[in-house]
Amino acid sequence: MKTYAEVLNVSEGDLDDLNHVNNIRYVEWIQDISKKHWEKVAPQAMREDMVWVVRNHNINYLKSAVLGDTLQISTYIKDNTGPLSTRVVEIKNHKTGQLLISAHTEWCLLDAKTFRPKRVPETVHNLFL
Repeated sequence: MKTYAEVLNVSEGDLDDLNHVNNIRYVEWIQDISKKHWEKVAPQAMREDMVWVVRNHNINYLKSAVLGDTLQISTYIKDNTGPLSTRVVEIKNHKTGQLLISAHTEWCLLDAKTFRPKRVPETVHNLFL
């Protein structure tokens, strides 16, 4: 399983009224890193033939991030079944290693021309092993 990760700093624009990172911002980060991982490993021709859409987000908020925190966001594919792919995203405090967010997102693969669900081909599955 290939993991993709990046580090970012919490800025004022990421905060909610309680001065914690806004839940919506976490969802954006989850989607952003998922897209970046796909774009990093999939050849251009493959990305033109297939698109991914979210079917379900399951996010466990374990601890809040605040202004000035440095976060490590990592992701990997847990499994593929039919047209569905389960992606795990973890957000940790980069300094302490403490897990802040654990998310499982179910993505559905679609044919880019018809937008109909498409079984995850072995070639895609192998990209993430």
